[in-house]
Amino acid sequence: MGMFGNLNAEAYDRSYSDRVLIGRILRYFRGYRSRIILIAIMTLSMAAFGAAIPLLISNGVQSLVQTQSDLYFAGLVLVVLLVGVLNWAANWARRRMTAIVTGDVVLALRSNAFNASVNHDLSFYDEFQTGKIVSRITSDTQEFAQMVTLVTDLISQVITVLILLPILFTIEWQLTLTMLAMTPVVYLVATSFRAIARRVTRQGFRAMGEVNAAVQEAVTGIQIAKNFRQEAALYDHFVGINKLSYRVNLRRGFVLANVFPILNALTGVGTATLVYFGGQSAAAGTISIGAWYLFVASVDRFWQPMINIASFWSQFQSGLSAAERVFALIDAEPVVRQTDDRPAPTLHGEIEFARVNFRYSEQEAVLRDFSLHIQAGENVALVGHTGAGKSSIAKLIARFYEFQSGSILIDGQDIRSFNLASYRSQLGVVSQTPFLFAGTIADNIRYARPDLSDADLEVVAHRIGGGEWLDTLPDGLHSDVGVRGGRLSMGQRQLVALTRVLAQRPAIFILDEATASIDPFTESQIKEALDLILADATSILIAHRLSTVKTCDRIIVMRTGQIIEEGNHADLIKQGGHYAELYNTYFRHQSLDAIETRPAMKFTLTPEDLSIR
Repeated sequence: MGMFGNLNAEAYDRSYSDRVLIGRILRYFRGYRSRIILIAIMTLSMAAFGAAIPLLISNGVQSLVQTQSDLYFAGLVLVVLLVGVLNWAANWARRRMTAIVTGDVVLALRSNAFNASVNHDLSFYDEFQTGKIVSRITSDTQEFAQMVTLVTDLISQVITVLILLPILFTIEWQLTLTMLAMTPVVYLVATSFRAIARRVTRQGFRAMGEVNAAVQEAVTGIQIAKNFRQEAALYDHFVGINKLSYRVNLRRGFVLANVFPILNALTGVGTATLVYFGGQSAAAGTISIGAWYLFVASVDRFWQPMINIASFWSQFQSGLSAAERVFALIDAEPVVRQTDDRPAPTLHGEIEFARVNFRYSEQEAVLRDFSLHIQAGENVALVGHTGAGKSSIAKLIARFYEFQSGSILIDGQDIRSFNLASYRSQLGVVSQTPFLFAGTIADNIRYARPDLSDADLEVVAHRIGGGEWLDTLPDGLHSDVGVRGGRLSMGQRQLVALTRVLAQRPAIFILDEATASIDPFTESQIKEALDLILADATSILIAHRLSTVKTCDRIIVMRTGQIIEEGNHADLIKQGGHYAELYNTYFRHQSLDAIETRPAMKFTLTPEDLSIR
């Protein structure tokens, strides 16, 4: 493959036979039987009208030779015109209904692909680029729609052939047999393109996936690129990917563009041969001039579907390749697997890790024989250096990832036995950099509880500092947050995320506390929001701030996936272990910084204060 070698299939890709693909595609059309019957009727009408035109002209020419009547000629023209109009009307109705059915099927297919993608585990998105996934949901489903439209066109032409074939036999059976003898040659040439068409089409889709991934990554990371003045590097990377896509699709175009000329040449030779021998028969008086015309016109209509089948074969393969990629996304096996699907009861929040082993990959072991018990309602802080396994514990509780052995119990019940939707509805998670969806602050708070009324929303928002944090925003709860919350400060985003959790009232709360610098006013309101949530939930705080650590019931100190110390702040400081080291090298500086950033106290100096002692 040379320069195309880096366009590898994704790990979840799989190959389906044409039979399996077509069978699965047909299942999407089962709910549209009445419309498909109407499409079939219109298709048969088109085929009948298409076959009628050469018959009318043939009979008309023969009659004109005998009658020489201008009135007959005018009537023949009107009849042909009427048949042509009816053919157009049937074609319009067929295309309109085909567009509706195809649109509905693509809607269902795209919905299924999107549903599958949002239900995949987070590990799926760790491994595969989102831009390539987007390409399958958008571009590939559209390619599939084009294939369906082409298939209906071909069916109409094939039916026309089936109608004309008996007529050709009645005109000149020897010439008809000669024409049919050439058909396998055309068919074999057409199908010889099948394998290479499927291969280059797959490469084309993968190249487009790379382009979409590059665009998605560039747009997402544009702020970082601008911070480091890397716009040119970003552009150069995209140009490289885009040129690769260009070369792949150019090769695809070369392969597919050769199909039609080769087949056209073959059928042209066949038609010329038949015209020659048919003309000799007409000159000898074996057949009439009208019959000879009918045969020539019918031969052309016979070859046209054959050429189209071959030239559209590449597009048919494109559609199958697109469907194959979409079905592979839908069929990708989840890593997180539940042993049961029972609704989670109202949780109290007791959590137990029992000899859990977890790794992101074979080379990336995180937790080894890990055990931890958290009482319902307990507030626990996880501290330790990067890579200690703190965030992994939170992700396992949320069932974002699958652990390899051991067990995790919630209120004494295996976490793998719960329906994930009902379980996660009682789980509140705030990440280190809270993500906000486009819309207003109210929309983002309602994300946890869509049924929350305006009045209840106001009450929840004003529980934090009497709602003072909203006074700094132009439209309060109705302020637009911008793309990914870009119109808000980091502290404001955290307040929105915490208010969202406060509205949810979860049994278990997980917070990956942000390290970003936040002004004292916002920090005090964040602290107030945290206190409100912590009062009603079992909480696991991946703590980066001293104020958060000191107020927790228990501090778990971790190193390389193991608990090395635990206790409250005062006890751990007395032990003088790893926590004391962290406190002295990191947390303590925070407390000193907090003192240094406090507003200066106002006081008055007296003469006695200035005296030298």
